[in-house]
Amino acid sequence: MWCHCLHSLLLLHFLYLTNTILDYAPASVPPPPPFPPQPMSKKMQFSDGASEVELRLNIGGLDIQSTRDILIDTNDTSLAIRVLRSGSPITLIETNPLFDRIKPSETIWYLDDDQLVVNFKKHDPELKWPDIMESWESLAAGSSQLLKGTSIYLVGDSTEINQKVAQELATGLGYTPLSTKELLEAYSKQTVDSWLLAEGSDSVAEAESAVLESISSHARAVVSTLGGKQGASGRSDKWQHLYAGFTVWLSQTQATDEDSAKEEANKSVKDGIIAYTNADVVVKLQGWDPTYAKSVAQACLSALKQLILSDKKLPGKKSLYIRLGCRGDWPNIKPPGWDPSSEGDVTLDTQ
Repeated sequence: MWCHCLHSLLLLHFLYLTNTILDYAPASVPPPPPFPPQPMSKKMQFSDGASEVELRLNIGGLDIQSTRDILIDTNDTSLAIRVLRSGSPITLIETNPLFDRIKPSETIWYLDDDQLVVNFKKHDPELKWPDIMESWESLAAGSSQLLKGTSIYLVGDSTEINQKVAQELATGLGYTPLSTKELLEAYSKQTVDSWLLAEGSDSVAEAESAVLESISSHARAVVSTLGGKQGASGRSDKWQHLYAGFTVWLSQTQATDEDSAKEEANKSVKDGIIAYTNADVVVKLQGWDPTYAKSVAQACLSALKQLILSDKKLPGKKSLYIRLGCRGDWPNIKPPGWDPSSEGDVTLDTQ
């Protein structure tokens, strides 16, 4: 899995799965409380301070003869701790990536009785770490401080994938799962497939656009949209209310490696013929199996975390976009009273 900048708001994760697959937020939202110390296991404990994080490992039974037998290797995103026993290295912990970046040159460690204590200086002191490593659990626990209640919209060619991943994200984040497919079918008393046959895709896309408008002011929701051209997200002129939240493009690919997936995504953005390139982030996956929905959801949170850390004002900007009426002027928000049909207006300063 990897990340790459495509344009100002677009990140790419490539998810390689095994098996048959080749791999608005109100201003009143309170800040998250500090995470309490997390017992990772009987031999390991993690805690988050103001500007640093601490890891304690119980090494009492390892018969360490000298501090020279302890090997700690760090860079800004990874950590490996090994000890020498009978001249051979034993790995106590190895993680890549860490939950966020550290300053490796400021890492200090010492022995406290039977514990090895390692302190890391955080690159971003404001970010609370729920755990030492980036995982589904830590991303689900730590994302609320970044999202600040902003909803998430999943787009892509597959309605099924959008729905399955949305359910995993909603469960992990404690958000409300919403499916435009289910909302449309409940309203029309017919399946989307029947609607398509009877009235065509234009009618369905227009109806989904109306649904997106009705839920655009919702906070803490994960919205799965219709896949392909039958839905609003597949049409560039229907994105006005999708911009209300963070949009994730779940893109299936035939690429077999990261370089070709990157090239494919860059070409999509350059050509601009795919409406999904309006998304904030894109997660590439080769093939699909519902059992991998949580892995895809983890990639979504990882990409969104990196996006928001690159510009922490984004959730507030999404909130402003909603308060001004979701006029379609994303990301260059215009002042109140702006007429979408006019040209040459100044952009509202959100810095």
